[in-house]
Amino acid sequence: MKQSRLGSWIALIIGTLYFVVPLIGTFEFSLRMRRGEYSFDAYRSVFADTAFQDSFLYSCGMALATIVIGVLIVVPTAYWVQLRLRHLRPLIEFITLLPLVIPAIVIVFGYLRLYNSSSIIPLTAEIWSTNLLLALSYVTLALPYMYRAVDTGLRAIDVRTLTEAAENLGAGWTTILFKVILPNVRSAILSGAFLTFAIVIGEFTMASLLNRPAFGPYLQLVGANRAYEPSALAVMAFVLTWACMGLINIFGQAKKTKHAP
Repeated sequence: MKQSRLGSWIALIIGTLYFVVPLIGTFEFSLRMRRGEYSFDAYRSVFADTAFQDSFLYSCGMALATIVIGVLIVVPTAYWVQLRLRHLRPLIEFITLLPLVIPAIVIVFGYLRLYNSSSIIPLTAEIWSTNLLLALSYVTLALPYMYRAVDTGLRAIDVRTLTEAAENLGAGWTTILFKVILPNVRSAILSGAFLTFAIVIGEFTMASLLNRPAFGPYLQLVGANRAYEPSALAVMAFVLTWACMGLINIFGQAKKTKHAP
């Protein structure tokens, strides 16, 4: 037992050092923009850059649009599978896993082939339609995470009983979905939403090939032309991602506390 615990602690320490030491080195390097002393000049330079502000706000807007579209697609689908179509669960799970198997560059080239300006549905012909195509692309990338988060939340409640009770009270399907099911899987939806936000903020391939001013291409551009600002951006992206993970944990703990006897 002692040897097992010792081995676990050694593995934990090695893993922690493997992830933490490079992060500390990156943070330390980001503070060296002023010769001979530490400063936050790199961070001030990043925040003062209008391209940073525009790209970050654009990606935040795309993340919100992706979350809304994803919820509207995933929640009814997962609910119907849980209620009536359980025999199709393996097929649905396989479909939702495809974005993890197919590279993003393959997906976006397929979109460009199908929806270019000379096709029947020319989504790349206008800026607004290209933004829509990018949002739908992000929905595809986030599908495995959003679907599993919502499906886990639906499995934790008695969907059939809630649906039958609402039907007995005269509720329609829209009322059942938005006033009965959604409130009961709110924390699961928020978990999927935070994961989606983290994915969209750092995504590069689709935004670059669709030529949209997102945060991912901005990170690549800064990394190719500057020295200290990329390290500052890397630290900021890390903090933002882990903030999303922390919020997922907070909402998960809040749900457990709420339902505890």
